[in-house]
Amino acid sequence: MLFSGCYTALITPLDPARAVDEPGLEKLVQFQVSQGVSGVLAVGTTGESPTLNSGEHNSVTERVCTLARGECRAIAGTGGNSTEETLRATEHAAHAGADTALLVDPYYNGPSSLEIRREYVAPVAEAFPQIQMVSYVIPGRSGTKLLPEDLAILHRDYGNVNTVKEATGDLENMARTREVCGDDFYILSGDDDVTYAMMTDARIGAAGVISVMSNVVPGPIQRFTQAILNGDMPEADRLADALEPLFGMVTVLSDEETPYGTTQVKARNPLPIKTLMNILGMPAGPCRRPLGRMNRGGLKQVLEIAQTVQRNNPELFAPIEQFFNVDISSRIADASVIEDLAYVD
Repeated sequence: MLFSGCYTALITPLDPARAVDEPGLEKLVQFQVSQGVSGVLAVGTTGESPTLNSGEHNSVTERVCTLARGECRAIAGTGGNSTEETLRATEHAAHAGADTALLVDPYYNGPSSLEIRREYVAPVAEAFPQIQMVSYVIPGRSGTKLLPEDLAILHRDYGNVNTVKEATGDLENMARTREVCGDDFYILSGDDDVTYAMMTDARIGAAGVISVMSNVVPGPIQRFTQAILNGDMPEADRLADALEPLFGMVTVLSDEETPYGTTQVKARNPLPIKTLMNILGMPAGPCRRPLGRMNRGGLKQVLEIAQTVQRNNPELFAPIEQFFNVDISSRIADASVIEDLAYVD
């Protein structure tokens, strides 16, 4: 299969001054390759693409492509809300060695599905026929949505438009995509916690996932997806149960007490995964503003999930210990590890 298994939506590690941590980036890609992932995605939303400047965007893409080349698929996040900028980013990615470009639906300016097809995906696909295009449909962030029918027209007209990263959370939309795009089209999950349903629903037949949580557990998620593809459901179910606590923390909801009442804090990707990676001792660093830190309630949830996984399924984190030379049991019991990871009053 052209696209199958686990593709890691790689975080961009930052140093304390919020500059790109180049040695940390190299280690993270090497870790992913060592764990046998199908591919690595540079500068997607998880990689904080909205706050990287163009030079950083290009530098991270080049480094990831260089390290992944010959080992796994190198995917570059080149999409945006300007077609001209997307064309320039895709041209750079092609020169850097990317074999695939991820085109997120244009955010905020809100083109229709017709416009996304004609004025965005089609020009990029036509300009770079040597690169596979993965459309990224995520209306919760983009405020717009490439519809299955327009995706089917693109697939019909361009040989390099054959895959979608589906993050609508709508299984009926996914089934419609399969219906109109056909069996030679690849559907990848864009939400870790929906991957099992997408891959086991015969109406959808997803081939894998572009995963956030594979930043920390790439090997187990690769084995999880391959088990489903191979029809080994006992193994798939075992891994799904072990991974479930992690899949539930891509977004973390918690309450915050203010002088004017209780509010809800929604910590969205990549803040929870970066927080977890800092706890576990992996290169991650802070997020770029306006993303900041967890609140105390959210941090408590992330720490408790790490403790649960380490207690019940320590084999999931064992590769981190070996590769990064850390003692996770000690780290998750050490209060000093988390003292700077949340806001304080």
